[in-house]
Amino acid sequence: MEIKITPRQREFINATSGEVLFGGAAGGGKSYGQIVDAFLFAIKYPGSKQLILRRTLPELEKSLIRSALELYPRELFTYKSSKHEGCFKNGSVLDFGYCDAENDVYRYQSAEYDVIRFDELTHFTEQMYVYLISRVRGANAYPKQIKSATNPGGIGHSWVKARFIDIGESGKEHAGRIFIPSRVTDNSFLMKADPGYITRLEKLSKKDREALLFGNWDIFDGQYFTEWNREIHVVRPFEIPKEWRRYFVMDYGLDMLAGYWIAVDTYGRAYVYREIYESGLIISEAARKIAAATGEKLYANIAPPDLWNRRQDTGKSAAEIFAENGVPLIAAKNDRVQGGITSRNGSDRSVMRRERCARRYAYSQTAKI
Repeated sequence: MEIKITPRQREFINATSGEVLFGGAAGGGKSYGQIVDAFLFAIKYPGSKQLILRRTLPELEKSLIRSALELYPRELFTYKSSKHEGCFKNGSVLDFGYCDAENDVYRYQSAEYDVIRFDELTHFTEQMYVYLISRVRGANAYPKQIKSATNPGGIGHSWVKARFIDIGESGKEHAGRIFIPSRVTDNSFLMKADPGYITRLEKLSKKDREALLFGNWDIFDGQYFTEWNREIHVVRPFEIPKEWRRYFVMDYGLDMLAGYWIAVDTYGRAYVYREIYESGLIISEAARKIAAATGEKLYANIAPPDLWNRRQDTGKSAAEIFAENGVPLIAAKNDRVQGGITSRNGSDRSVMRRERCARRYAYSQTAKI
């Protein structure tokens, strides 16, 4: 039996991290990579058990099951359609499953698998994924993994991005996870068989084109700054010069805190080098969190004007309570488009420049103190 794979598919197959995500753009060979990987695992580890999932049964039947029946030799593999179960001659099992509703995860409540595979992971919710991780277990010595493939977009875009994309550089393991990107141009077999595929992708809407042609994860519904580009707006780690001004900018409401530490260079370019994002914090707790995380001298702490509104429960404004707890604030303007910032005592051009640049330049977690 001869199996042809791309270099990216080989990376996915050889990945040993506990959680692996493969994909990005359409046409990168994700589903085929899953099917090949599942076959090789089943043959290598006799009696192993795997589960491969799509969100719905029709999707499963039209993609993964069909691909497996086309690829797997009949003398090694049989498929029981009534159980959606694939059996290998050496005793290995490949279950084809789906989770159409949240409670469908309990179909697998008592199951044990060496590998669980999610195809189109962004079609699943985070709750589904996290629960099914618990089904990866067993007393044998076989590798235990969760291996997924997907494009950007879908209901799970945000949590998948946070779990796999935002944690660090692709192609490297971070906290037991690795993201292996793949674009249509990485799939030489598709490029040779269907060279017009890229042309068809180029005719999509801008959002769909960014997701499916370029595998861009920095897009989402309702996004205000659509020009964000990770390759442009994220920088490699460097020591922040001492002479650069540093600011803390924040928003707070309904016990939710979102804040960013920003350094501004001598040209007015801004670099976000640290963040805090946490819910369930009353104002005094939020202030203490900010103070504890800062650890350096700041030029200003900047917040939206609504934090100066008096609160009925205390008669004080949130800004006053922040100040009482060690975080004095100055007020920003609410004009998102102009991006200007003024203090209550007058304008500060460098701060205004910082706000404009911060929005245009970096959310970079890679610059460091």
